[in-house]
Amino acid sequence: MNVKVISRYVGVALLVSALFMFFSILVSVANGNDSALAALLISFTITFTVGIFPFIFVRRAPEINLREGYLIIFLSWFLSFIFGMLPYALWGGPFTIVNAWFESVSGFTTTGASILDDIEALPKSLLFWRSSTHFIGGLGVVVFLLLVIPGSSQMKLRLTNLELSSLSKKEYRSGSNRTVSIFSNVYLGMLVASFICYLIAGMSPFDAINHAMSVTATGGFSTKNLSIGAFDSVAIDLITMFFMLLSSIHFGMIYVAIVTKSLKPFKNDVFKFYIWIIIVTSIIVAVSLKANGIEESWGRSMLASSFHVISYASTSGFGISDNGVWPSLPSALLVFVGIWCGMAGSTTGGIKSDRALLLCKEVHYRLKTVLHPASVSEVRINKRVVRQEDIAPHILYIALYMMLIIISLAINLAVNPGNSNAIAATFTSLSNVGPAIRDLGVFGNFGAEPTGAKLIYTFDMFLGRVEIYPVLAVLMMITGKTAK
Repeated sequence: MNVKVISRYVGVALLVSALFMFFSILVSVANGNDSALAALLISFTITFTVGIFPFIFVRRAPEINLREGYLIIFLSWFLSFIFGMLPYALWGGPFTIVNAWFESVSGFTTTGASILDDIEALPKSLLFWRSSTHFIGGLGVVVFLLLVIPGSSQMKLRLTNLELSSLSKKEYRSGSNRTVSIFSNVYLGMLVASFICYLIAGMSPFDAINHAMSVTATGGFSTKNLSIGAFDSVAIDLITMFFMLLSSIHFGMIYVAIVTKSLKPFKNDVFKFYIWIIIVTSIIVAVSLKANGIEESWGRSMLASSFHVISYASTSGFGISDNGVWPSLPSALLVFVGIWCGMAGSTTGGIKSDRALLLCKEVHYRLKTVLHPASVSEVRINKRVVRQEDIAPHILYIALYMMLIIISLAINLAVNPGNSNAIAATFTSLSNVGPAIRDLGVFGNFGAEPTGAKLIYTFDMFLGRVEIYPVLAVLMMITGKTAK
């Protein structure tokens, strides 16, 4: 195991965090040296020093093997969490060590859950840092690393294959340099577009850049206690819905549509499956809200239902009304779409609609085989035959995902008996949705959750963001369960 090369490339990830801490310092200075200036200066100095340190002693970066690649991914994320919590912990206020850790992990994994009950009490520089963690985590701390590695490097190819799941690349195959370029360009393009749209709709430049970083990353951190609802603007609601949806679509599909100036890529089976889930769920939720008197008009019911369904389906977690008071049916549906929706190759969490569609088609295939043993049938997606050996890993991932939910929930309830929020919070943490339901809805927060529960939720967030396998691979390496 080459510790020097690992430390050098993990250092790149930390330098990215240091860069955005520096931007946050500039925000503090621009706002009259607000109360977070000292915390950000200290955090920047520590993070920059640790990040630059390996470059002093490691002049060349030899090629990495698979085990080193997994460690680079694991440590890049984990250390980003640790150094990312420094501005919160040093500023103080509601940020105990555990709360600072929770806010940092939630930010970098683009989960968007928060311990804060008064977001607007934070200085602007710290609000900017919160949104910055979304921006960094949305593109991926390892993707930032990949942007500075030469395109012909074998390490770039290996890290690309590890950081981006096979689902992300199966429809848009290209070299590692091309893949990273497409993802980063689409991501930055949506950031600029959403920022401009928010400005036109009436947001201040500060609110616009913060919400642009958050919506593009499908994160959900807002500068307001009432999230998007604080602006009381249908235009801003619709802009947010559009970019939440756009950010949850495969970036390769968006890129092809723009380059070819054609809507043909949107004929994708997974996209149609994803959109139909949103439409059907939104209608059911709207009917439930109107029937239970939660919303007074059908128009408002449809807007509230569509906004929150897209918010949860895209794993963003923004809100325009208090879903904490919603009846059981629409609340359960929000959790459901947060688990299954969002497309691979986007910034969303969850199982992904790709795997959900594959599971549905595989179940249909098995039923046909049972009912008609002599028939010849195949699983097809986008008119292509999907081989059984290609289906198996994704079905296994779904099973592993559900098993982790059960394990996390069991540990949570064992440590915190009677925690009524544990079930929904476990689902939304592993899915990187953030807000859950009831007390933990879009206008609620995780501040009152037990310390043990917060730590479990952050582990779930990490697993959900990196799609489980890299973390489990490193744990196996640490315990000596892998072949040398």
